[in-house]
Amino acid sequence: MQVSVEATTGLERRLKVGVPASEVDNAVSEKLKQTARRVRIDGFRPGKVPVSVVKQRFGDGIRAEVLQEVVQNNYAKALTEEKLTPAGSPRIEFTQDKAGQDVEFVAIFEVFPEVTLAAFDGYEFDKQSAEITDTDIEDMLANLRKQRAEYKVVDRAAADTDQVKIDFVGKVDGEAFDGGSAEDQTLILGSKSMIPGFEDGIVGMKAGETKAVDVTFPEEYGNKELAGKAAVFDITLKEVAEAELPELDEAFFEAFGTKGTDLESFKVEVRQNMEREARNALQAKLKNDVIEKLVEDNSLDVPSALVDEEIGRLQQQAVQQFGGGAQMDPSSLPKELFQEQAERRVKVGLLMNEVINSGELKADDAEVRAYIEDQASVYQEPQQVIDYYYSNRELLNQVRAVVVENAAIDYILSKSKVNESTVSYQDAVKNKAAAQG
Repeated sequence: MQVSVEATTGLERRLKVGVPASEVDNAVSEKLKQTARRVRIDGFRPGKVPVSVVKQRFGDGIRAEVLQEVVQNNYAKALTEEKLTPAGSPRIEFTQDKAGQDVEFVAIFEVFPEVTLAAFDGYEFDKQSAEITDTDIEDMLANLRKQRAEYKVVDRAAADTDQVKIDFVGKVDGEAFDGGSAEDQTLILGSKSMIPGFEDGIVGMKAGETKAVDVTFPEEYGNKELAGKAAVFDITLKEVAEAELPELDEAFFEAFGTKGTDLESFKVEVRQNMEREARNALQAKLKNDVIEKLVEDNSLDVPSALVDEEIGRLQQQAVQQFGGGAQMDPSSLPKELFQEQAERRVKVGLLMNEVINSGELKADDAEVRAYIEDQASVYQEPQQVIDYYYSNRELLNQVRAVVVENAAIDYILSKSKVNESTVSYQDAVKNKAAAQG
């Protein structure tokens, strides 16, 4: 086998491999003999078909199979010989494949980039922890009661926090617009689920009344045809209902699946859940800050093959998220929508992998166990959840990957300047979605 490597552009490599004709011809001859022993052809007894007949009928197909095997075997040997690690499958091009002559092929592929990390000692991060106060607990209890509120129809003017049933027709320049009308629409006043001014205009109305409410669509409104425009909504109020909050009793506690049956026990569990939520949100924010700094300080070419694979995963996730179902082909979604996100994910993966390798980091069994127990603690039967994790190898490997990644973040922090501070529960969780993204 003769091998040569050419670096073309960026991460692309052209691996040229030459295989002696004898290796290919011998393999073809052997496969012809094997086929002759098992093939059934009319006019010949089983196992007695002449090789010449087999070659005449199946020779081209057998040679194609052999060439495929030759490429696979010699490609793998060449990679080992040249100490190359491809990032994705190669594109194979034959430059010579005629019978009786040496076989030559070119494998075109990308390699993983060499990653040299910038020093961490100049990094500086803010590590926050949350303080959960008694007021936070009381506010949470109030919110939980609102979530379980039942609404009772009342004969009075609508007020903030009431649930109303309305019909409405929206008009711009005197013309009704698409999506601006509804019948029997229920709405909680003060929820800010409608554009500014809409809910305020209903406050003070009584059932049976109709009122024209002037509003202006926000400049950043999703429908560009309506953004920034003045509109009038003709609103008919059909029903007013006020919230009846449930009592903080045993039935209320049981509805949330808690272990305790009294108020103090419930408060303890509420506090624990809030502490966990705040801790996870702040850890996610810190992790995001570290990764952002890592990406910012380390320029890196990313293999297009890995980016394409990541785009495929993002397309699949998008279909699942928006309920496309089996009838929707993920690849039909434009790749450009996912290009930037996919490139970033691949870059982050390569950088984090280098941090893990340079720090010789591993997933400690005790840390894996602690992570699983923490995840399971929010369920009524934690042990069942723990057992499920340990019975599912794929899920367990995912946990190990998370634990190693967290260890990489801690490794970077250990070599950086870290400023610690305390924030409120509200500040901890308000940017939760952004931090976890």
